[in-house]
Amino acid sequence: MIPQPKGAADIVLDDVAFTYEDMHMLFDVTMKAGGIISVMGASGSGKSTLLNLIAGFERPDSGRVLIGGADVTDMPPSARPVSMVFQENNLFAHLTVEQNVGLGRSPALRLTDADRVEISDALARTGLAGKEKRLPRELSGGERQRVALARVLVRDRPVLLLDEPFASLGPGLREDMVDLVMAVHAERGMTVVFVTHQPEDARRIGGNLLFLEHGRVVAEGKTATFFGKDGPEAFQRYMGTGGASA
Repeated sequence: MIPQPKGAADIVLDDVAFTYEDMHMLFDVTMKAGGIISVMGASGSGKSTLLNLIAGFERPDSGRVLIGGADVTDMPPSARPVSMVFQENNLFAHLTVEQNVGLGRSPALRLTDADRVEISDALARTGLAGKEKRLPRELSGGERQRVALARVLVRDRPVLLLDEPFASLGPGLREDMVDLVMAVHAERGMTVVFVTHQPEDARRIGGNLLFLEHGRVVAEGKTATFFGKDGPEAFQRYMGTGGASA
């Protein structure tokens, strides 16, 4: 067996079926340990559901979810080796930046001196040094997302899931945040799954891409291939470069 990169875990959705309202989804896909994978598709194609099945916020009707070779299908989200960053960043309004990040080490904020050092390092790494005592309302949108990423750093889980976390940011700031995700990935070697509507984000990240339609992965492979002249037909339709745009 090829050893997995340190700090990473592969993700396998083994014939995972899930029904939402009248939509029947089926995911059968493997994401390699240490990879960075963009997930794209039209609204309602199942992108967020895919992440929620990995994270444990949704349970499959059938099939298995495996992370690092372990079957986590019946595990609650808190027991899975996963961190997740949402578009709304899930910060607590009444807690300071330092405390919000500290939740990644201790949900009760019972922090050791070692924890505080890790938190300080994570804030410095994400450009938030000096803003430890600020509340979320005193931060810009980009800074709030940096807090969410700093919390990921102190959690140090082998899988990082991002559900359109930068959708509300302007193009320049979004590029900065994508670059920060890439730097975190390079530094920690974690497996990163990044849902985005923005082709520029996927192209910038590189790695691999999964393209979803109607609750299925209809194309997967190197991101560069998707954006080439021989990219998958479904993706070309979505982009408006090969037939009718989806």
